[in-house]
Amino acid sequence: MSLTPSVDVRRSGDRFATRIDWLDSKHSFSFGPHYDPDNTHFGVLMVSNDDVVRAGSGFDTHPHRDMEIVTWVLDGSLVHQDSTGHNGLIHPGLAQRMSAGTGILHSEKNDAAGATQDVHFVQMWVVPDESGVAPGYEQLDITPELDGGGLVVVASGMPEHAADRAITISQKHAALYAARPPAGSVVTLPTSPLAHLFVARGAVELEGVGVLHTGDTARITASDGRRLTAGPDGAEVLVWEMHATLG
Repeated sequence: MSLTPSVDVRRSGDRFATRIDWLDSKHSFSFGPHYDPDNTHFGVLMVSNDDVVRAGSGFDTHPHRDMEIVTWVLDGSLVHQDSTGHNGLIHPGLAQRMSAGTGILHSEKNDAAGATQDVHFVQMWVVPDESGVAPGYEQLDITPELDGGGLVVVASGMPEHAADRAITISQKHAALYAARPPAGSVVTLPTSPLAHLFVARGAVELEGVGVLHTGDTARITASDGRRLTAGPDGAEVLVWEMHATLG
């Protein structure tokens, strides 16, 4: 893959937005009624939704097919149930992946056990490298690893991550990392053809680019391992390393 190095910064306020009584959702790419033919994906990442769901509400049962869906909770807790019999309570530090494969039904609700707090989470969809696989589900708490402040593999299908303690995705050309760097600490981004950086909270200074705030993204082509430095209140970031793109 021969690529020209570039960084495309997308600010939080420029994202598509869906606001209804129980949901405040911001979309980094075209989603639902929001469509821009020049903003449908980056690499194999099709969806990156930043969702806040009110207490006692959520997404009713709905279908998916041939998509790897990774959910990362920032605040509160999210109840998952699907047609394969899996269910789980997703909380900060716990990575969750659902492989839609040949078809799956699922729901996502704010913690039904008397929840009074909004749940804030990021949901990311990646195209699988093989269609028609059996639906699947996996979750793993990686909080201890995150305490170190550096990049931690959250989900990956890349062979070199086979021995890492992470959830797996059916996409051998992509990996998701998370980091919670404290104030002033430095994180080095992966060296890869494509990298997608999302600032989930706080602020960071991206080498050669400048300051990115909560909700900002950087789409990095020919990622050269540039560094980011956490702001005065620390930060939480999600980073996709990708070695393929959609045709």
